[in-house]
Amino acid sequence: MDSAEHAFPPTLLTQPWPERLKHFHGYIMGHPHLVAAKDRLLAAIRELEPNSLVLVLGPTGVGKTTLKNGIEKELTKGLQEAMVTDPGRMPFISVEAVAPESGNFNWRDYFRRLLLQGAEPLVDHKRKGSLTEEEGMPVLPLIPGTRRTGAEYQHAVEQLLRCRRPEAVLIDEAQHLAIMVSGRKLSDQLDVIKSLANRSSTPHVLFGTYGLLPFRNLSGQLSRRSLDIHLPRYRADDSRQWEIFLHVLRDFESQLPLRERPDLVQHADFLYERSIGLVGVVKNWLLRTLAPALEAGKTTLTLRDLERHVLSVPQCQKILSEALNGEDQMAESAAERARLRTTLGLDTNHTGAQPRTTEGATQNGSKAAAARATKLRPGRRRPKRDEIGTVVSSHV
Repeated sequence: MDSAEHAFPPTLLTQPWPERLKHFHGYIMGHPHLVAAKDRLLAAIRELEPNSLVLVLGPTGVGKTTLKNGIEKELTKGLQEAMVTDPGRMPFISVEAVAPESGNFNWRDYFRRLLLQGAEPLVDHKRKGSLTEEEGMPVLPLIPGTRRTGAEYQHAVEQLLRCRRPEAVLIDEAQHLAIMVSGRKLSDQLDVIKSLANRSSTPHVLFGTYGLLPFRNLSGQLSRRSLDIHLPRYRADDSRQWEIFLHVLRDFESQLPLRERPDLVQHADFLYERSIGLVGVVKNWLLRTLAPALEAGKTTLTLRDLERHVLSVPQCQKILSEALNGEDQMAESAAERARLRTTLGLDTNHTGAQPRTTEGATQNGSKAAAARATKLRPGRRRPKRDEIGTVVSSHV
């Protein structure tokens, strides 16, 4: 096959197979859903209030970690000049919320990992002190041999964020924050992150599966300060999204370091069936297929190669079930909007973005508006203009 059909240097084909596999592993495709989420997230980090929370949600395998890595590169690029004059500053601090072995989410472990990612020295020797009125110096209790508490680590994290001044704290696998067996309420978990963001004036971005959904609307305050960014899969029942999925396959075809470019589009139905439209699942599938093919010296990939490394039907059903459930919860139905408008006393038939005037509401015959205008509480007079000034009687 003509090398012009490849999107990689022809010399790559002369490299050992591990190098060729490394090339495909490192390839990042800027497909539309990923690019849109990246642009929106960058804008949120740079334009929202500094104590904001951003939730990036999507199904497993959709590319949330890829998005996080791209954001890290953009933040680093944007602060290169500032870091030259201020070497202590960091463009971001990235940490994974590790699932606990058992029980509740381990905040002490989380704070410790965050300190290590922030290049904080003497992490295991942190103490939370108090200031004396006379000297304004921290008083640290001498408790040799004791383990640092979660509160001491949290205080150290606050100081770290004030010192390093990252543009954002990026938390991967953030759905693990919701793991609890007893003792705490779900709102308490997010209150810890909210407090850190508030005290350090640092946006916190939570990347996770739809397991983050319970965090969305725990309170009005959290709703006001948070933003949801949905990174969805591509749907086969949408013609435009199906065309994008086909383009994704063609792009992968051109990046596979094989002498003969495989025809993935020919097997698009099968590839979609076992990936449910998730680009990350497709890429991992191709990686599993490519490695043994390169090692065996094959010149291309066939349908039989793909079938050997495919996810099972039960695995796909599980991923799809979680994705559909999450998509349903993320969607705003017409009925929900109608209930909101009814509660606010607005006309449920009006769906335009422009607010209505009082005159328009009367002309449209809004029953809710008419009721508010005519029905008064007992003993309350109708509004009218009162006379002002001194009333002079005609009789002396």
